Amino acid sequence: MPLTAITRAVSPSLNACQLAFARRQPIDVAHAIAQHKRYEACLASLGVQVVSLPALPDAPDAVFVEDPAIVLDEIAVMTRMGAESRRAESTTLAEAVGRFRPLRWIVEPGTLEGGDVVRIGATLYVGQSVRSNAAGIAQLTRELEPFGYTVRGVRIEGCLHLKSACTCLGRETLLANRSWVDLAAFESCRVIDVPRGEPGAADVLAIGETVVIPASFPETARLIAAAGWRALPLDVSELQKAEAGVTCMSLIFTV
Repeated sequence: MPLTAITRAVSPSLNACQLAFARRQPIDVAHAIAQHKRYEACLASLGVQVVSLPALPDAPDAVFVEDPAIVLDEIAVMTRMGAESRRAESTTLAEAVGRFRPLRWIVEPGTLEGGDVVRIGATLYVGQSVRSNAAGIAQLTRELEPFGYTVRGVRIEGCLHLKSACTCLGRETLLANRSWVDLAAFESCRVIDVPRGEPGAADVLAIGETVVIPASFPETARLIAAAGWRALPLDVSELQKAEAGVTCMSLIFTV
């Protein structure tokens, strides 16, 4: 089925982004904008229809459109983000997402961010993180149960989101940093471990048989290729200074 990706242009205020685990460094915003445009072009080259939204000057993190929404086949769940300064992003994104799906909302006291959600089939694994709490996970469970989905909490530590620690490549295979995530919940999955020298490399974006990976993780790219996928390195170095991964800059779903 055709894929659509919602993206949002880089804010000129990106240097004021939220950071939880990364050390703050100056970001060359012009370079980040150019890298993000190449990211959108990469998605298009893989057959994805890109819906690019304008930048929000007063929302430094709004480029990370994955966090405010979880888009499934039947509905989209607009999240209430753990970072209070980012909560308005869900409202601004809702109009674009609502063109494609009926909307549900996570409400107080729940917090939930899309970066904490790894979907494998009809199961959504949700990181119990600094950004997603038990109330948010419980609300997500209630919203999705009528559609046949299962929601499972996963313990993580030392990283921002579950997708910082593991992502699904397809074929029930995870790419993971075991030191950041309890993999017990993924007992049916094969695991490819990221190299010790590339702890942040587990956040990759699988589209069909192609896996988009930051160019800063060449050893992991070689492992992915050896396992039978096409590894596609992409330079997102300036965006990584804002604690970005390649999953968080798009909402990808079927239409």
